[in-house]
Amino acid sequence: MSMSFSAVSVPSSVSRPSYLCSSAYQFSFGAPANYFRSGSGGRVVLHGGPLHLCRKFCGLKQWILENLHRQQHQRKLGPTNEYKSIKNQVKDQSTDQSGSTLSHEDSNDQTSKITSELEESSLLSSQPHASVTVPTTSVESPSMPQTRSSKFLVEHGEEPSLCIAVIGATGELARRKIFPALFALYYSGFLPENVSIFGYSRKNMTDEDLRSMIASTLTCRVDHQENCGDKMDVFLSRTHYINGGYDNREGMSKLNVLMKRFEGKSEANRIFYLSVPQEALINVACSLADNAQTQKGWNRVIIEKPFGFDVLSSHRLTQSLRSKFEEKQIYRIDHLLGRNLIENLTVLRFANLVFEPLWSRTYIRNVQVILSEDLGVQAGRYFDGYGIIRDIVHSHILQTIALLAMETPISLDGEDIRNEKAKLLRSVRKLEPRDVILGQYKGSTRDKVDLFMNSLTPTYFAAALYIDNARWDGVPFLIKAGMGLIQHRVEIRIQFHRVPGNLYRERMGHNIDLATNELILRDTPDEAILVRVNNKIPGLGFKLDSPELNLLYKDKYNVEVPDSYEHLLLDVIDGDNHLFLRSDELAAAWNILTPILNEIDNKNIAPELYELGGRGPVGAYYLWAKHGVRWAED
Repeated sequence: MSMSFSAVSVPSSVSRPSYLCSSAYQFSFGAPANYFRSGSGGRVVLHGGPLHLCRKFCGLKQWILENLHRQQHQRKLGPTNEYKSIKNQVKDQSTDQSGSTLSHEDSNDQTSKITSELEESSLLSSQPHASVTVPTTSVESPSMPQTRSSKFLVEHGEEPSLCIAVIGATGELARRKIFPALFALYYSGFLPENVSIFGYSRKNMTDEDLRSMIASTLTCRVDHQENCGDKMDVFLSRTHYINGGYDNREGMSKLNVLMKRFEGKSEANRIFYLSVPQEALINVACSLADNAQTQKGWNRVIIEKPFGFDVLSSHRLTQSLRSKFEEKQIYRIDHLLGRNLIENLTVLRFANLVFEPLWSRTYIRNVQVILSEDLGVQAGRYFDGYGIIRDIVHSHILQTIALLAMETPISLDGEDIRNEKAKLLRSVRKLEPRDVILGQYKGSTRDKVDLFMNSLTPTYFAAALYIDNARWDGVPFLIKAGMGLIQHRVEIRIQFHRVPGNLYRERMGHNIDLATNELILRDTPDEAILVRVNNKIPGLGFKLDSPELNLLYKDKYNVEVPDSYEHLLLDVIDGDNHLFLRSDELAAAWNILTPILNEIDNKNIAPELYELGGRGPVGAYYLWAKHGVRWAED
């Protein structure tokens, strides 16, 4: 007969009864073997006669008690040693010179908190247990202190750091828009405390030179304006400069080393804003991809429009970027898409039952997208050669139409929205010259504005787009985008069909179009949502009018409207990419515009001249009439 034990549970204060080792105590075992050994499955199997079995059993008990004593001793010492090690780590972190924002008092508070937690865990682990389960194969030193240490670092470790590098930091865009937007986000609490800002360019400057340059552009226009000066000083102290020189690979390596100095030991994330000329974009992007990306977090790259000169150059640019970055890392930014009007398009459509059922060819007669710049807006240096089509129409106008006309996405996730936008853009019919009017404003001796007189670069674009799908078949989407016009205006006008068999047509006067309902989404000059309805004029007579029911934002919402760069930069930080062009959206937009661009390049069509400060080319009005549309008055 044999007797096996798969586990033995013994109290920690157990004493050995004398009868267990008494030779007078007899066991009726008939097995001939007189030894014990480990059996299969980790069990301790005892064999032998009565006397030998008693001796072996006493030896097993002694072995168990010795291991229990050693285990208790290690539990008492383990947490204390661990506490000392982690406390030293906390002290080292609080005195680290890599840009930590903890003050001396904050560090002491954090150390005290960690101390109390570790002392409590040490006290709990040193208390005697009622019973100890002994492993069947072997008894090892407890691994609990190591497990608790790793969990502690996860729960109480540093927050992820964020480094933002502005490549081309001395340019006009960086000084006037990017740095002020970053400060506004920092002031409002949308940037982490352990953020670091880096300016990168080829100029020989110091940190103080950069801080002095951008300090004049920072404003305390934010709502609260509390401690704005102090916040500004802290923000500037977190701004650093790198002279990249003329070798971007070497410059990006220096940027990488500097960033590491300000990053913690935990997760480190980086954003690179490429505010550089188009001809330098690929070299800069590839250099930072190879030499400045972090391996401890995510990397995101922001690229300014225009995204190529034509379909071929855009494809080459995309291929170069995709060879170094994943698509989800690339953020193609158009600041006009950061306006509240654009963000509100999906809300208006999908959060209001009153509009969504009307959103089709059944009820909508035409859609007008208007972006007119007045005399106060001057063209950038790159505009000559790119023109309004590549600069504004390709990204802003077509993206606006895509958001306005797309099908309902399955969620508000950025990729789901971009999927629907891409489908819509692929459904847009390619433009034909007969559906397009180009314009160029005349030079003025008085204002000395004659930048475009020696080229065919358009400063005005009007077109009728058609979307070949079931929802929008036959509905013209009319575009008007121009510079140097009479008024600065950005709005979307959705005109509905006339009421069938309208009983009141004679009450509206000779112009039946006055009876047309309209939804107007205005961004400039005053942001508003307007609905034109037919209404009886109060009085004894029976005359109708078409007033506008208005939601004027400045009257309804007493809030500070953030700049579009603030909105879009925050989206990049949050990883929200629905307002940024994806590669397939980019390609679909070029396919729509390529026939017209080819005609311009081959000089088959020339822009019509119009007066600076006027209403644009006369041909645009004939284009609207051909498509049966009354254009909204300026």
